[in-house]
Amino acid sequence: MKGLYALGSLIPQISSNNSTWIAPNAAVIGNVVLEEDVSIWFGVVIRGDIADQPIVIGARSNIQESAVLHHDANYPLRIGRDVTVGHKAMLHGCTIDDNSLIGMNACILNGAKIGKNCIIGAHSL
Repeated sequence: MKGLYALGSLIPQISSNNSTWIAPNAAVIGNVVLEEDVSIWFGVVIRGDIADQPIVIGARSNIQESAVLHHDANYPLRIGRDVTVGHKAMLHGCTIDDNSLIGMNACILNGAKIGKNCIIGAHSL
């Protein structure tokens, strides 16, 4: 599948039912787990470069154009089920729980925990 890149021994894992969609110019790199029916849109970069801490994107979530997702040691990045991450959002070492929406150009940083059914407005920090 285009857009998947190993980083040394770290290899992205996608749902076994082949329901994940990744835009041809998106980059899913390293230790990343994509559950069923996830969509990764154009220009997205997801970089999982920590061996014992995968970035996990839950079922039916979508990561929209030009979003950037990364994690730090001791700050995992977890996205729950049915989450929408808006255009150009920056998620770094945070947890987004099920059925939440992260607005366009929002920035959620290390240690932040967004609960279920939340809306984070566009351009929020």
